[in-house]
Amino acid sequence: MTVERARDGQDVESGGDAGTPLRRAITGRLLFVFILGDVLGAGIYALVGEIAGEVGGAVWVPMLLALVMALLTAASYAELVTKYPRAGGAAVFARRAYRSPFVSFLVGFCTPAAGVTSAAGLAVAFAGDYLQALVDVPTSVASLVFLAVVAVLNARGIQESLRANVVMTLVEVSGLMLVVVLAGIVLGRGDGDVGRVVEFDSSSTPALAVLGAALLAFYSFVGFETSANVAEELKDVRRVYPRALFTALVAAGFLYVLVGLAISVVAPADRLAASSGPLLDVVAIADVGVPARLFSVIALVAVANGALLTMIMASRLTFGMAREGLLPSPLARVLPHRKTPWTAIVATTAVAMLLSATGSVAALAETVVLLLLVVFVSTNLAVLVLRRDHHAGEHFRAPTIVLVLALGTCVALMTQQSASTWLRAGGLLLVGVVLYGLTRLAGRRRSVATPGTDREA
Repeated sequence: MTVERARDGQDVESGGDAGTPLRRAITGRLLFVFILGDVLGAGIYALVGEIAGEVGGAVWVPMLLALVMALLTAASYAELVTKYPRAGGAAVFARRAYRSPFVSFLVGFCTPAAGVTSAAGLAVAFAGDYLQALVDVPTSVASLVFLAVVAVLNARGIQESLRANVVMTLVEVSGLMLVVVLAGIVLGRGDGDVGRVVEFDSSSTPALAVLGAALLAFYSFVGFETSANVAEELKDVRRVYPRALFTALVAAGFLYVLVGLAISVVAPADRLAASSGPLLDVVAIADVGVPARLFSVIALVAVANGALLTMIMASRLTFGMAREGLLPSPLARVLPHRKTPWTAIVATTAVAMLLSATGSVAALAETVVLLLLVVFVSTNLAVLVLRRDHHAGEHFRAPTIVLVLALGTCVALMTQQSASTWLRAGGLLLVGVVLYGLTRLAGRRRSVATPGTDREA
């Protein structure tokens, strides 16, 4: 890959900052909203009860720990994105650092694999108590219908989907703020129990309980890594990217900690853990006239928004990898009028439907976290490897101790995963490896059939 001297004296890739075909239209504020909307989502609505079941009443503690862990890895993204502003994400960082097309493929494949798994978990959450408060339908049927509807919205076009995302994000943030307000009302009338916020599950030591719960809480913070894909469209990327990234994560973490404190004050941990719609229990206990059906709709909107965003990401990444010859070429087919990748949408939706039958919301969320931890380990290592690349331009530089801690926390979270989670994630990666092998084999056959058209897979 060639390097040229930019007019401002910085070394950039050929066609880099000065020659990008993309419009630099994203400001720091817009990037902040983009990251915040990606991080704030359905995880808190669906998993806060599971977190309470792991740790007890001190739900806010693993939330805070997960925030710190996310900030550590975010520092690696801040350094690599500002150092290589044309880079498109973890797969590109891996290619630069390790010089291995296969490793780069595996890292890249983990992201859409995590996306379809996340959508499967959100489908299970959608069909749970929040939906049952509105209509009594079999959860398995509701999950499949939900994913089919998300696929239809995805196929209509990304512009329509992202417009819907703005409205949905406002709705889900309002729902979380409502929970905090309701907890204040309960506490004000003397019905809450502040002491629960420092209670830990008695079946385990507090440290192990917090670490286990942080594994689930970490799911609520993933999404920030997708911001690396818009680096080339940012105005003054080296200045605004780190600021927007860190402030968005802190803002999301602050709201999550508030919600963790709120639900513990209102309801005991065992009641939250027994519900697939734990925030709905807070509404019921507060009993201040907020209709349960209304809050169920808010929660369902949040879950739907999360699923739509992840399926947009998964289908587009699958389409892009197919177009680059890394996955079978049929996955790159596009609807003539809508210009949406219909085969990638069908394929990712089918996989999500299958995965929705393989486990609970918590089990699928843990699989998502494991797949993304593979990506994060690769990225944190890539920063250290690429320190040998003395880039002339100014960029964000994370302290080495932060990078080491980021790597250590990722490995620590991986050790907390169950065998079934490793099996599910390994199965998805095995599918990717098989598809990669078949694609390379097909490419070689085409090269033999048409001499002089060799291409790098």
